[in-house]
Formats: sequence, structure tokens, C-alpha cells
Amino acid sequence: MRVVAALSGGVDSAVAAARAVDAGHDVVGVHLALSRSPAANRVGSRGCCTIEDSHDARRVADVLGIPFYIWDLSELFESEVIDDFVSEYALGRTPNPCLRCNEKIKFTAVLDRAVAMGFDAVCTGHYARIVDGPNGRELHRAVDPDKDQSYVLAVLNEEQLSRAMFPLGDTYKADIRTEAANRGLLVADKPDSHDICFVPDGNTAGWLHNRLGDAPGDIIDATTGELVGQHEGAYAFTVGQRRGVGLGRPAADGARRYVVEVDTATSTVMIGPPTLLHIDHISGERARWCGPALTEPTQALVQVRAHGEAVPARIEVDGDVVTALLDDSLRGVAAGQALVIYDDTRVIGSSTINRATRR
Repeated sequence: MRVVAALSGGVDSAVAAARAVDAGHDVVGVHLALSRSPAANRVGSRGCCTIEDSHDARRVADVLGIPFYIWDLSELFESEVIDDFVSEYALGRTPNPCLRCNEKIKFTAVLDRAVAMGFDAVCTGHYARIVDGPNGRELHRAVDPDKDQSYVLAVLNEEQLSRAMFPLGDTYKADIRTEAANRGLLVADKPDSHDICFVPDGNTAGWLHNRLGDAPGDIIDATTGELVGQHEGAYAFTVGQRRGVGLGRPAADGARRYVVEVDTATSTVMIGPPTLLHIDHISGERARWCGPALTEPTQALVQVRAHGEAVPARIEVDGDVVTALLDDSLRGVAAGQALVIYDDTRVIGSSTINRATRR
């Protein structure tokens, strides 16, 4: 097959491309220029898409002996991922930009361009497995539970999965670094990127403030209605947050308090004890299916964070709306997060959470 290998400049994509070459595919390395400020230096394990990363990707391609190109998708990334991220936070929601990037950039824009150029598949360094099942190709968890990325790939549909390659899904991360070193790839010891790639210093609240400006408001104790502090923008808070809330004084009983509600319309942040965070009823919109869509009530597993615990739930579907009735409660679930549905290791599909409550 003719394969586009997405080379981020990191160790995972490098080994994935190497394995595609070993498998006999005709591989072309492509680095995605997604940042409008590529000259900014990478800060340790934070950030990506810098000049440094593009140079590392080119060196990997040279070692593998494959052609190398840079595709500038920064304008599309800005409109589809960054603008969406800002608008979601402005509404008091907590989005996952990695899902949005996989949906709109890596497996739509990149895949569409690759297919138009005569390629058969896109290969990435994601930790997930694609398995041929009775109803077509299936997306499954990786064997390494600590690196599994099936959650952020749950926006892919059946057609996209048919043209995706994830060569690392059956390998543990420690073995990937060893393999990279044995192959002479200089990125073998390069730190993994963490957090949000376009917020390289990790200060999401500060980054949002630069975009959205001041929107001062009150921090209210949800149990007493008492004013306990003020803030510069409700958009900088997320449900379940404890650190960085900036309370003027502790609770009367000395107990920890968490963000339990964010209302950007009134610029109000509600805080309270952890008991107010427990939910067992989740409603999601924009359902996307990794295979045949669910049409009947189904008992399955659901996950609401990239490395969160999967819990049993009854799934009900009404058109584009997904409802999950959890067997047990979860804590600190925010609108905007992804609800991903699993059948054991197989990803059934996902939706964007718009409401999480206690029955």
C-alpha cells in the first residue's frame, strides 16, 4: 500500500513509520505544521509542532530512507481546533482538543488529501489497535493500558478506520523506546509531549485570558449561597477543579471545596463539597460511531476521560443524542468532555457531553 506516515517529530510516530516501512509499504513521511508560531521553542515535554519538531521529523525520514514533506494545516487547525477550544470554554464547557484534532485534522483533512493524492492509508503513532471484526474494521484499546489512546480516537468512523494504521497498538511504550534506539533514531529519548499542544507552558487559564479577556464575577458556596471569592473569568474554571480556585478563606468545617458549576452567562462559579460532584446520568450530543450505530438500549462500558476508569452503564440512543445511565456514580464530569462507549476493549462510539446529573 501507499502510506502517508504522520511524523510529529516524536518517538512514537518515528517507530510507527519504521514499522510501516518494514511491512513493505510505500511510505512517505509528512510533518503537519499546525502552529502559527512554529519558531517558539519546545518546553521540555510541553508543546509540539515547533521548528525543532519538524527538524526531528526530517531526520527520522532520512534514517528510514523515505521522502519527507511538510503540510501546512495551521489555518485549518486554528479554525477547527483552537477556535472551537476557545468557544467551548467561553460557554463554560471543557473540551478535549485531541479528539477534535483527530476528527477534523488528522483523519479528515490529512486523510482526504492523502486519498486524493493516491495514497491508501494514514499511519500514526497512536496507541490503539484496529481489528478485523464480523462487521468490518474495529477500533480497540492498546495492549499498554498506560498509553492507550483509543479514547481520543473514538471520533473516527468506519470509513476512516478502514484507511488508518496504528502499528504501535500491540507494544508497550518502554519497548518502543528501545526499538527506536536500536534503529538509530535520535528521538528515542525525546520526552513525550503532554497537556495541550498549543498551550506549551501548560497555563491554560492564562492562555484563555489572553484570548477572552477579563470577565470578573463571583465565587459562590453552593451549600450556603455565601460569596467566598471573586475571579477574572468563569471560563478559566472546570467542574471538579480544586487547585487554583483562589478562595479568600477555607470552609467553616475546613473541608476541601471543588468547582461544582460554571455559569459563564452570569460569570458565576459555584463551589462545594465533593458530594455535589457525583453524577450517574450523562446526556451527550453529536454521536459518532466507529462501526454500526447503536439502535437499541445496550449495556456497555463508558469512559469520560482519556485515562479515566471505564464504568458499566445502560446506553440509550435517540438519533444524535446518547444517554448513559451509570451503574455507579462518577465524580466531576463536565459538559464538553467526551463520553466514549466500549464493549470490553472495542470502541463502539462517542458523543460530546452536554449534561451530567444525579438521578
